[in-house]
Amino acid sequence: MGAAALGLLLFTSFPVSAATRGDREIAAQLLAHITVLASDEFGGREPGTEGEAKTLRYLGRQWYEIGLVSGTNDPGNEWFMPVTLVAREPAGSTARFLRKGFRTVMSPQNVLVLTSGKRSLVRNAPLLFVGRARGLDFTRTELAGRIAVMLDGDQSDSDRQNQLLAQGASAVLTVLDGKRSLREVAARRERSGYALADDSLGGDLEAFITRDDMALLLKGTSHSLDGLETIADGPDFAPFTLDLTATLEATTRETTIHTHNLIGKLPGRHPEAGAVLFVAHWDHFGECGEPTAEDTICNGAIDNASGLAAITEVARRLARGPQLDRDVYFLATTAEEIGLLGAEAFAENPPLPLTSIVAAFNIDSIAIAPGGTSFAIVGRGMTSLDEDIARVAKAEKFKLRESDEANEFVRRQDGWALLQHDIPTVMVTTAYGEIERMQAFYEGDYHRPSDDLSQSIELGGAVQDVKMLTALGRWFADLRKVPAKRDAG
Repeated sequence: MGAAALGLLLFTSFPVSAATRGDREIAAQLLAHITVLASDEFGGREPGTEGEAKTLRYLGRQWYEIGLVSGTNDPGNEWFMPVTLVAREPAGSTARFLRKGFRTVMSPQNVLVLTSGKRSLVRNAPLLFVGRARGLDFTRTELAGRIAVMLDGDQSDSDRQNQLLAQGASAVLTVLDGKRSLREVAARRERSGYALADDSLGGDLEAFITRDDMALLLKGTSHSLDGLETIADGPDFAPFTLDLTATLEATTRETTIHTHNLIGKLPGRHPEAGAVLFVAHWDHFGECGEPTAEDTICNGAIDNASGLAAITEVARRLARGPQLDRDVYFLATTAEEIGLLGAEAFAENPPLPLTSIVAAFNIDSIAIAPGGTSFAIVGRGMTSLDEDIARVAKAEKFKLRESDEANEFVRRQDGWALLQHDIPTVMVTTAYGEIERMQAFYEGDYHRPSDDLSQSIELGGAVQDVKMLTALGRWFADLRKVPAKRDAG
């Protein structure tokens, strides 16, 4: 079956009789791109692999044939802007505790010590019990030189550890007294921590200990673990030091990954008037299934082959029309899945002044909603773009939700990294038009081998996204609609 015919089969939200010829064409083209980019041949599009090379060659060829030119504005690195990453994975873990002058060494089976730095060490530091560590406001003096001991409970999250470290704790020791096991923590943290090579990874130190081993460690001191749990839940709880000190050490193995952002440009008649930017991340996780599973490749059909397909088709439609006033840049970022690092690299070493970007639109995981779904803005109220987006939606006869509900997800996508550099960036998409659909994806196929084309993929809303984003590109690149002196921040 050809791609066009298959596209009609999978284009489930529009009855064939109701879809226009243009809609069917967009659907078929989207599916053709997704079929290639989410194939096993691309190996899950992991940065630094042959899957990256195949992905960038495919996209670069498509963009060149559409009529884009290199957008790196760097003759030494046309089209492909290098991004160097540093990955660190846990290597060594040591914990020694001193109790009334007697030393206790815990094996890795009993306590796990982790750092995002190359090596971190805290020596003979007193243990400060901070209970559940919720709603506590410390001065740096209270935490400095101390290891904060925190109960995990049934509401484990990393924010509490990060806040304690940010407030000055030398380390955080989490007692796994809830549902989490040490094995589960170790499995979750086996994956590498990543950063741009120019950024220094933190030397933070986190440790985890089982409930039974913490109870054993407290024997012979003035407190028991049962007693600490009772005290922590009291209305007048205040942190206090335990009759224990600890030496914690963690080391990591370091790997350098050479990867790339792809940047294309549709030149405008008045580049001095600024630019419009479209963004979609090209990366995914490579092989991420269980080794014993039949399917181990995370193909990322929805996340984010669908976004790559859409950005390519937006470029095609903008290139077909009359030359626009402003330049329009198309950015396919690397390393979104491991911390929005490609977007951060673009912002730290941009091919144009960031202040000249009038509007930026991120495109991520859009093959979710059927045709007829309302649009939502992820980042609504965070930029000055909303009024113009509403005007475009009205002109295109698309429904636009007047709700900030989708902002719950704003930190999970490249637009957030760009917003931190004052680039006015939003996602305008049907994927969040009915938030339950996106939540179901996050709870289902998201970041799993099942996000592939073994099942039908919804392209109805994605077709609308392409049409809306094309209209937004034309609007914001038009000096009559958005004058040059407009404050885009």
